[in-house]
Amino acid sequence: QVQLVESGGGSVPTGGSLRLSCAASEYSTSYYCMGWFRQAPGKERERVASYDSGRNITNYAASVKGRFTISRDNAKTSTLFLQMNSLSPEDTAMYYCALKWGTCATAAGLFRYWGQGTQVTVST
Repeated sequence: QVQLVESGGGSVPTGGSLRLSCAASEYSTSYYCMGWFRQAPGKERERVASYDSGRNITNYAASVKGRFTISRDNAKTSTLFLQMNSLSPEDTAMYYCALKWGTCATAAGLFRYWGQGTQVTVST
């Protein structure tokens, strides 16, 4: 059972930055996809970014492309970061990291393991 723990959320003004971290309880050499999702009150959970370990590529939702960046901790490849810049109030949501084995997908239901979430609030 893989456990994921997010950290790094908080409150920032518009234009601010935050870096989220997602630490997995075990390192895997298997093919996996780690994704960042967010859910605002009254809205569906949406994927904002993902990392495909098999192809070593990242993918971003159009709403965050150019502002959000995924990276890995080179010393601990079970840790993934999400650098978020130029934040706006529309980015306010609970952010979750999730993991699935195999190739990446956008549907939250296809991800097997989830963290507890970390709140990001962007004020005007």
